[in-house]
Amino acid sequence: MDVDVQQIRVFLAVAEELHFGRAAERLHMAQPPVSRAVQQLERELGTPLFDRSTRRVTLTSVGESLVRPASDVLEAVARFGTTARAAGKGEIGHVRFAYAGASTNVVVGRLARAVRAQHPGIHLELLSQRFAQLAMGALVRGEIDVALGRWDYVPADISTRAVATESLVVAVPETHRLAERPSVSMADLRGEPFVSLPAETGSVLVERLHSLARQAGFNADVVQYAPDTWTVMSLVSAEVGCSLTLSSIVESIADPHLRLLPLADDVEPVLLRMAWHAGRAGTDRALRAVLRIAESELTSGEGHSEPE
Repeated sequence: MDVDVQQIRVFLAVAEELHFGRAAERLHMAQPPVSRAVQQLERELGTPLFDRSTRRVTLTSVGESLVRPASDVLEAVARFGTTARAAGKGEIGHVRFAYAGASTNVVVGRLARAVRAQHPGIHLELLSQRFAQLAMGALVRGEIDVALGRWDYVPADISTRAVATESLVVAVPETHRLAERPSVSMADLRGEPFVSLPAETGSVLVERLHSLARQAGFNADVVQYAPDTWTVMSLVSAEVGCSLTLSSIVESIADPHLRLLPLADDVEPVLLRMAWHAGRAGTDRALRAVLRIAESELTSGEGHSEPE
């Protein structure tokens, strides 16, 4: 059986008008092609769909049974076209978004709300990662589409854009000898015990802690490692040691027993960056839409490799 959409469209028009002439006008067709389309459809189905007389046209029982399925087919065809056009404009799709770090939650929430408001047809799948290097690895392997994190080094085929510039701060317990200072330098921390993320996590904070300590003339004495930032801060609050962390942590962790002191040394800021495959944004319109929204909603104005 070879039934096309135009035959279904003609059948439904005649079924609703019960008049070949009015159906032809509605379809902007001449009447003979309408009659031929119905006859061809009846031959394909092997049964009459209309009872015709000189005075009126009525549906047969088979014709009546096909009105609802015919409407469903035409609605599905309309959705098919609408979906294709929306996908072509980047208005629908699925974008896998991985993020890492306690201080990224606010940024991720703002981006997700903006995507939902501007492109409700895009499903932004949010995937929390413990560390930025894990997110970058997933991006390189093609398991995700966008990563949000802090990296000092990025693979050559990955594009990035800075969405926030963060300064380094030192977390100390409220009982610490430096707790009431307006700021501290790394030299002030000589001899202090530190709590840190493990070196194997690839965290930029681990590298910064040890490099800044060496520049200040000492080796950082890490007395305990913790699996994530929340645990690090809880250990600082418990007076196990101090920690080098980010200014944005203030928005994510509220602990009255902590003091976050700006680092007075002239050091490079830490960039929170979005990363994606350089060639992927050229073919995935949904991804391009998310990147454009991120540029508008989140970008600090720094970064490189903007999507076209």
